[in-house]
Amino acid sequence: QVQLVESGGGLVQPGGSLGLSCVPSGSIFSLEVMGWYRQAPGKERELVAARARYGSPNYADSVKGRFTISRDYAKNALYLQMNSLKPEDTAVYYCNAAQDGVDYWGKGTLVTVSS
Repeated sequence: QVQLVESGGGLVQPGGSLGLSCVPSGSIFSLEVMGWYRQAPGKERELVAARARYGSPNYADSVKGRFTISRDYAKNALYLQMNSLKPEDTAVYYCNAAQDGVDYWGKGTLVTVSS
């Protein structure tokens, strides 16, 4: 089992920045893919950004040029730097990791973009 704990959510004004972190623990062997998803009220969960161990990151069109995903392979940690935030970025952000074909999820951290 792998446990994922997100942190860094909060309230930010439009145009502001926020950074999220995800730290895994438990039986970690090789987290092939790690990513961030989000779910806004009344909407389905959607991919924000993902990064495989090897390869380029993948971003949703709505966040390209504003968000940056990064991984610290020594710590198995995952980060999401969010700039130029918009009210429509308001959502619960979830960390996801895949290992041996199994998906693991964090409990989520709330990001609210509002003036």
